[in-house]
Amino acid sequence: MRKSFGFRASLIALIAIAGVSLSSAAYADSGAISFRVLKAGFIVGGSGGSGTLTFHGKRYPISIGGLSYGFTFGASETRFHGTVSHINRPSDVAGVYAAAGAGGAIGRGAQAIVLTNQKGAGLSLTGRSAGVIISADLNGMAVSLK
Repeated sequence: MRKSFGFRASLIALIAIAGVSLSSAAYADSGAISFRVLKAGFIVGGSGGSGTLTFHGKRYPISIGGLSYGFTFGASETRFHGTVSHINRPSDVAGVYAAAGAGGAIGRGAQAIVLTNQKGAGLSLTGRSAGVIISADLNGMAVSLK
């Protein structure tokens, strides 16, 4: 009798914990994001920019900064637009996003990228770039709310 009571209590506690952890993921929301990034480099590259996060009808200014290391030569400007998912509040978009990539642009080009930060926020972005740049590098992008 005592064993079945302990088993039921443990089972109820386990279900409650699972429900709480799943409910926070179930209530995660998404928003729209757009920003402009200027990138330049010769071996080591740097990038910076600014933009806007739109979440629950409100607009939040963001800033972008980053470094890249590898083969980078040239300069470009890219305007990204897309969605940010798996966030509960605007501050969840802040963080470091890392990627490895290769590409090039002479004149105008298009880009698409999907990134995730340490909080689980996901960025799905498309962009148009202009400039002259060739790269095969590891890069990181830090997003912060202004």
